[in-house]
Amino acid sequence: MTLFTFLLFTGFVAAFASYKLRKDKLNTSDGYFLGGRSLTGIVIAGSLLLTNISTEHLVGMNGSSYRNGAIIVAWEVTSSLALVIAALYFAPKYLKMGLTTIPEFLEKRFDGMTRTIVALLLIISFVATLLPIVLYTGALNIEAIFEISDLLNVSKSQGIWITILIVGTIGAAYAIFGGLKMVAYTDTINGFGLLVAGLMVPIIALISIGDGNMFSGLTEVFNNAPDKFNVISRESGIGEGARDAILPFEVLFTGLMINQIYFWTMHQSIIQRVFGAVNLKEAQKGLLITGMLKILIPIVIVLPGLIAFYYFGDQYYNDPDSIYPRLVKMVLPTWLTGFFVAVMMGAILTTFNSTLNSAATVFSLGIYKRYIVKKASELSLVRIGKWTSFILAAFAIIIAPFVANAPSGLYQLLQELNGIFFIPIASVILAGFLFPKVSATGAKAGLLFGFAFYIVCNFVLKLNLHFVHIWGMEFVLNIIVMHLVSIAYPMQERFVMKDAGVVNLEPWKLAKGVSIILVVITVLIYFFLGRV
Repeated sequence: MTLFTFLLFTGFVAAFASYKLRKDKLNTSDGYFLGGRSLTGIVIAGSLLLTNISTEHLVGMNGSSYRNGAIIVAWEVTSSLALVIAALYFAPKYLKMGLTTIPEFLEKRFDGMTRTIVALLLIISFVATLLPIVLYTGALNIEAIFEISDLLNVSKSQGIWITILIVGTIGAAYAIFGGLKMVAYTDTINGFGLLVAGLMVPIIALISIGDGNMFSGLTEVFNNAPDKFNVISRESGIGEGARDAILPFEVLFTGLMINQIYFWTMHQSIIQRVFGAVNLKEAQKGLLITGMLKILIPIVIVLPGLIAFYYFGDQYYNDPDSIYPRLVKMVLPTWLTGFFVAVMMGAILTTFNSTLNSAATVFSLGIYKRYIVKKASELSLVRIGKWTSFILAAFAIIIAPFVANAPSGLYQLLQELNGIFFIPIASVILAGFLFPKVSATGAKAGLLFGFAFYIVCNFVLKLNLHFVHIWGMEFVLNIIVMHLVSIAYPMQERFVMKDAGVVNLEPWKLAKGVSIILVVITVLIYFFLGRV
């Protein structure tokens, strides 16, 4: 029954997405990389959510909340603020310029070399951090639920390796043969499935704990360890112990929001859905609906960890990343387990194939067409994009098994590694929008300085600062470096943003109202849950 429900849902997703794409032209760069600029708000929201939420969240964040409490929720609820900024400020500008990639903006604003450096950093970050961790956490979950190693009579590590290979191959196939629109459709269906299946885990568990009453169950879990529900950490981000802290509250005011703004407004795998929007109205709808979902998603990726603490106590304190699969096996009936694993597979695939599609877009349009074959045909660009996806998928599959045994949990590892790339790129893009006097030479100096500064401070000198504080310092210093270098090497020509006339730029009439609601809800979460 478990295998049947798994195959049924997985087959439905593939069949539905293939049916929807049957008339689409995937042999042009816009058709393959941007879904023909035809994505609507619901599709954008579903794709954004599933590109973001994957097994590193389900496994990693629930493991962290089991061990450290609800302080980890900051990564989610502050995302809604960044999505407001994306909808009101960045989306109108991106769509006005008719962009295909973020590095394309950097070429328009600075020069081709800045574009190329950022493109290479993006591709390296995809292969070295996100893709391997997504594959590993997914394999960990599937191994724990399906016990692949026992079925194949191999060791657990071999079972995880085999699962990584299978999942990586299927994910690559989606990205290679379907392009962005295939990715977006599968994301949307799997997004709905993830919400349904993800909600089932805490709901069924709480009903069981409360003897049929979910709210009684929640009260019992809360009374078991009320401190676990506090969203404001009492950890210190400066001095002794700061490096081992999970998420001190003060980092919300230093580097955390810089990271959130980068991820939701500038990260290629996220913002590519906005580039593919049919118009500005649908782009804003998609971003703000995602903001609403990010407020609710802690019920799926934080609450189960708190419930697991009720069941298991400190029993798995040193193995937090095994908690979520254990809870799923414990609370879900057999017939639902297959559906859940299918959704888990979808969550892995959507993040994996979305990232592959974005990397292929950046390489094909930003590097191959610019430096290798300047007069490459549309068909040739699509073919190179497919080969790029294949090669990067192979690298990710090889690297994935080596991310096991992260000391602070897999989600924490992912965020720490992301700082190498995210903050330097964020500072340069923001400078491009906000500081008209920053020159191309200044931008390149900021990129290189930021890249080196974070590696030296966090990994070489190992300063007694939380890594998110280092992000904040790095961002400020990057801006200063860019301005100082720009004084010595000033801009030759002022940048003027031109309307490419690609899509309708009429905004969504409810955008500002929904944005205000999201900001208020975020503040209220901290006001009420920070007083526990």
